[in-house]
Amino acid sequence: MSIKEADRANPVTAGESDPTRERRSLVKPSRIRQYEPVVIGTLSVMFVLTVWQLVANARIYSVLFLPGPWDVAQAMVKLFQQGDIWLDMATSGQELAIGYGMAIILGLVIGLLMGWYTRFQYAMDPIVNFFYSTPRIALLPLFIIWFGIDIQSKIAVIFLGALFPIIINTMAGVRNTEAALLGVARSFGASDALIFRRVVLPGSVPFILTGFRLGVGHALTGVVVGELIAARHGVGQLIAIAGQTFQTPKMLAAVILIAGTGMVLTTILQRMENRFQSWRPQIRR
Repeated sequence: MSIKEADRANPVTAGESDPTRERRSLVKPSRIRQYEPVVIGTLSVMFVLTVWQLVANARIYSVLFLPGPWDVAQAMVKLFQQGDIWLDMATSGQELAIGYGMAIILGLVIGLLMGWYTRFQYAMDPIVNFFYSTPRIALLPLFIIWFGIDIQSKIAVIFLGALFPIIINTMAGVRNTEAALLGVARSFGASDALIFRRVVLPGSVPFILTGFRLGVGHALTGVVVGELIAARHGVGQLIAIAGQTFQTPKMLAAVILIAGTGMVLTTILQRMENRFQSWRPQIRR
């Protein structure tokens, strides 16, 4: 049977709707919305870069004050051609991995304990609030006295910077477990260990990943600040030297490296957070 014959055999009147066409009309907008954030974000970045390049081409300011995106891209290529950038990236990456990894481990343990045990929270609250309110850069001279200008002092700054967002968000995740879920679990005779493992911990995962995402920004800030003040190698040291020698394109290229690393890590953690959002147990009403 041809398509025209099928249409004649199954006519659709003016007051009726074709289910197939309705399903197609519903599918297409959903696909468009799926790529809408990427398309809009890409267009906005391209617009900013175009305006930036046009202003730089007008040479209202010299390259020293406002290099264009093309100048920064050329500086980036030169950095990788010279080869010294690999040592700087390896040093900064090592500092970030050790400091941030230590913050994740200790932050998870302290945050879970503070959320589960109220008295432990009372004991730790003043300490957490004190260090969270203290700018980590203020402690850097002390860390340099203790650990020197090698990677140990930078690891300490990164560790303290990322630790407290992880602690606070982990504790909030445990504290925000629905009381009704705890009541239902206890009514079935579940032990505290089973409730913690099956109810509290899965419900805290989105909060924990949010703490990881916030900790990345603080950790990268610690990398740059620590290397700006005292370091032998590192991307922060590269930014400091380029700024002191008025190599603005090179300085911005190093800044883009740090920012790009932060964007990649934040995007990965945000997608993990969205994926594990379904882990939160809920009561159906």
